[in-house]
Amino acid sequence: MVLTHTTNHTYTHPFPTVTLAYFLRYCSPHLNPFAKHVLSTDTISSHIDPDTGRLHTTRIHLKKSRLPPAVFKLLPVSITGGNEANKASYILETSVVDMREGWMSTESRNLNFVGVLSVIEKQVYTVPKQQETQPTAGTTDVETTVVFRSRLGDKIRGRLGAAPAQQEDGANSGGFFARLGARGIQRSIESLASSKTVDQLGKSREGMGIILERLRQSGVMGVLEVVRRARERSVENA
Repeated sequence: MVLTHTTNHTYTHPFPTVTLAYFLRYCSPHLNPFAKHVLSTDTISSHIDPDTGRLHTTRIHLKKSRLPPAVFKLLPVSITGGNEANKASYILETSVVDMREGWMSTESRNLNFVGVLSVIEKQVYTVPKQQETQPTAGTTDVETTVVFRSRLGDKIRGRLGAAPAQQEDGANSGGFFARLGARGIQRSIESLASSKTVDQLGKSREGMGIILERLRQSGVMGVLEVVRRARERSVENA
């Protein structure tokens, strides 16, 4: 079973500014207070395709647990490994930006806990057609699609093998998985994650909005100065 969640949003900022805000969104919680869950960000590769002029970037983010707390409560310690508060997850992010055509495509996916829940988020930022001749003015549209898939149910079904259907559904067994049922676990994890995403996407947009406003008011150099000072304070406190 796979669940898909799609939303659309329009930023009242030009495309170049929105793409810049996207790459700055995890720079510092001083810049974006909604990024406190991001522990670190590293760029693996970044290059411009000489044929297309498109910027290709791969980054990896270390964030506090990608799994919703309700999922941890649902699963036994043997699977989650213990305290949810101690969990962190690596997120692989790839992006392609075409400034001439006015679009950016991104994809983020978790590298940890994929045996329990795989989350793939894809975003497409575009300049509205009526503004294609002036990409530095007006607004920017973004469509976000998040795909959830829990492979845990598949593994449980494989473990149960040829057991009767009623046992898989929990009728004849007292075990944790059998009581809830493989399909029930799978649906529950995906549904909980999908519900949590609505809140997460809202916070993500708010964080982007804060950065965009700071870029509008202070300019690029002003925003970078905030990041520089925050890093200096982090070094002093280390």
